[in-house]
Amino acid sequence: MKPQDVLGKASLWIFGYGSLVWKPDFKYRKSRVGFIRGYKRRFWHGDDFHRGSQAAPGRVVTLIEDDDAVTWGVAFEVSGPQVEEALAYLNVRETVCGGYVTKMVDFFPGDEGPAPVQALVYIATSDNPLYLGPASPEDIGAQIASSSGKSGHNLEYLLRLAEFMRSSCPQVEDQHLFSVETAALTLFLACSCAVQPVH
Repeated sequence: MKPQDVLGKASLWIFGYGSLVWKPDFKYRKSRVGFIRGYKRRFWHGDDFHRGSQAAPGRVVTLIEDDDAVTWGVAFEVSGPQVEEALAYLNVRETVCGGYVTKMVDFFPGDEGPAPVQALVYIATSDNPLYLGPASPEDIGAQIASSSGKSGHNLEYLLRLAEFMRSSCPQVEDQHLFSVETAALTLFLACSCAVQPVH
């Protein structure tokens, strides 16, 4: 699916599972915390612009198909002219600079009241040149701890995502996310302590 396929809609839900959970950067009507089924969040995608460079790519999350998995995040409803504005912004950020493609998925609000709604989601597939694939939490954490790009340090991206999960979805144990966080922080703090001030 291409973003232009949903242009003209009166309203559209957009599901964020990475940096969009704390920094949507587009106008929206309302937002809801919830989840989608059939995908797991993984730090398997490279970033040579926002959170890394061409010389030292960072790692950001993408979604991997898994029938038994659930991924929590935030869905934003955009309406009227917000639809075109949000899609124009996300097309540059996620598709042109990030290499993501779009799909429509069922989004389930976390409060269990409303019925699921169709939401647009951006996913980086394995045939993308920036796709890095699986690695151990230690290797992923080391790459994150040493990378930064135009939007800031890769570690900030990781920590903000972990903070969102703890504050907005405290009932969810995202083992992959938290193990990468532990590995990255351990290495980052060890490197920081190893650098002694010169007197």
